[in-house]
Amino acid sequence: MTGTGSTTLETLLPTSIVGSLPKPAWLARPEVLWSPWELQGDALVEGKHDALRAAVHEQRRRGIDIVSDGEQTRQHFVTTFIEHLDGVDFENRETVRIRDRYDASVPTVVGAVSRPKPVFVDDATFLRQQTDQPIKWALPGPMTMIDTLADRHYRSREKLAWEFATILNQEARELEAAGVDIIQFDEPAFNVFFDEMKDWGIAALERAVEGLSAETAVHICYGYGIKANNEWKATLGAEWRQYEESFPLLQRSSVDIISLESHHSHVPMDLIELIRGKKVMLGAIDVASEQVETPEEVADTLRRALEFVDAELLIASSNCGMAPLPRHVALDKLSALSAGARLVREELGA
Repeated sequence: MTGTGSTTLETLLPTSIVGSLPKPAWLARPEVLWSPWELQGDALVEGKHDALRAAVHEQRRRGIDIVSDGEQTRQHFVTTFIEHLDGVDFENRETVRIRDRYDASVPTVVGAVSRPKPVFVDDATFLRQQTDQPIKWALPGPMTMIDTLADRHYRSREKLAWEFATILNQEARELEAAGVDIIQFDEPAFNVFFDEMKDWGIAALERAVEGLSAETAVHICYGYGIKANNEWKATLGAEWRQYEESFPLLQRSSVDIISLESHHSHVPMDLIELIRGKKVMLGAIDVASEQVETPEEVADTLRRALEFVDAELLIASSNCGMAPLPRHVALDKLSALSAGARLVREELGA
């Protein structure tokens, strides 16, 4: 581990969040994805750092073991990374269908993509300075990146994904050097485009994690708790078995941690058996509901998972990012997550 707090990772059933936390109202409009910033210039830079510092404080105060930035310095988990790359035109936008689910206005790839300078390294360095606990940083996965763009240059999803994988690997190596302990790649597209995921998606992810000594994670979820995602989930039936497509391949991959949605979803818990031997970051907090879980509800989800994963390999987390939730609800859910994990820890004699 490269961070200064890696001993905390030895805690049984450590807790973490998957991605975003709601931003304070003075920084961005609450409960809105892609919300524009309320500040500008130097005030925005300072405000982002203040929000990140507050996010760290709340995670630590509420018992979260593996701390992240809560995505306080970015508007969106994919496009904020992309907007720092050359070859992408944010003025020339097109409407595309995101993950076959909803339409969005997205930027266009107009030339060879490249990363002129690090994107998140300064923010990750600032996060590292705020805590001696292990820290995790999330990057978009290459397959999810191409699904959030219009491509008028490569005209091949596979070719563009490989270019992004190389760029992500460059960024990940510098995040590792900045002291990040766990680098997470968000790949919700793995739950939709199964053929592409099998043909080249997993391989592109392997390219993104190549050569890293920090732990690596891939997060595959069913999306934020927004209307389009909730309506899609309603079509998936009594059992959500999409993970059956990716888990056998990920079990054989070099990725260390597999992050999945669980609590209040219809994912059969026994699918975790397909990634036996990997660390499992299990979603024990529902991000599609403002109802705050009780510690016992969290504990019950974790207990059921322990039938299929060794306790030493289980990390308790949220299902997905919590940006669309009211801020007080998201923070109370963090408290419930840590309290539930503590219950199970005590039962295991840890």
